[in-house]
Amino acid sequence: MACRISVISRHISSPPLEHLDDLGIRVAPEVRSALSSGVGVVALESTIVSHGMPYPQNFHTAQEVESIVRANGAVPATIAILDGVPCIGLSLAELERLAKLGTMVSKTARRDIPYVIARRGNGATTVSATMFFASKAGIKVFVTGGIGGVHRQGESTMDVSSDLTELGKTPVAVVCAGVKSILDIPRTLEYLETQGVTVVSYSTDEFPAFFTPNSGCKAPCRADSVEECADIIEASTKFGLSSGILIGVPIPAEHAAAAKNVESAIQSALHEAESRGIAGNSVTPFLLKRVNELTGGDSLAANIQLVKNNALVGAKIATALTTRLSRFTKSSCH
Repeated sequence: MACRISVISRHISSPPLEHLDDLGIRVAPEVRSALSSGVGVVALESTIVSHGMPYPQNFHTAQEVESIVRANGAVPATIAILDGVPCIGLSLAELERLAKLGTMVSKTARRDIPYVIARRGNGATTVSATMFFASKAGIKVFVTGGIGGVHRQGESTMDVSSDLTELGKTPVAVVCAGVKSILDIPRTLEYLETQGVTVVSYSTDEFPAFFTPNSGCKAPCRADSVEECADIIEASTKFGLSSGILIGVPIPAEHAAAAKNVESAIQSALHEAESRGIAGNSVTPFLLKRVNELTGGDSLAANIQLVKNNALVGAKIATALTTRLSRFTKSSCH
């Protein structure tokens, strides 16, 4: 007798991939096969490759992150725009090309997508653009380092990352180390609440602060296992909530940079950015680079470790989520 796919499994399963072909979005063979066969897929942004660190460190780190995803049962899908073509999943050669181009590649948020494509340019996707393309492909889990947020003095400058509005309207679970500590974390959490975003801390009551496990802000929700995280994503999907989910995974304590030193470096970098007139989407790359210099490399080392840890957790969540899809599909067969 034919299978009747349940409402839940229909919501969780990936949409047909033909519509991506029609849109001119290229899906890597490994990713296409995983999406078609129900294997967990983890989206990865590309700005961290082009703008996060120098070559060849960025290339090696990107390879290691993809390897961690595979080792934990899922398929990595690094997302970028190459020669005007949105790509979901990159070959090793494409990944190295992106790494070598570095900051010559356009940092691409949602608003920049039409411009980069129309000019047949190269774009490294930020959180918002990566979420957009991941959602188009039906990818439910996305791993990054940390998200953007409300900048310090944001109440005056109105400088709020598009990551937050994307989380409010795109149903993708973002696994990260919390909000970058160069930002205003309490106001960012308030903004996420306004956007209707479910915010979860992994195995802790405190929302993580990127370089360090502690922000001083209590998390709205807590999940103590990847299965609980998958349950939350499943429930959100089942009821058709159009907003995303933010899962904050604290950096392992042994890799955390000393909070006091990082905070001091952040304050110095903020004053320097202001005095030099650095604004807009140039602020975060400048601050991260300057903080790394001021901390003698400690912040970059912490950044790499937290991304790897996020990849491990994210891959396990994606695998747990697809296990639920398989269970629901089988239970609806007669």
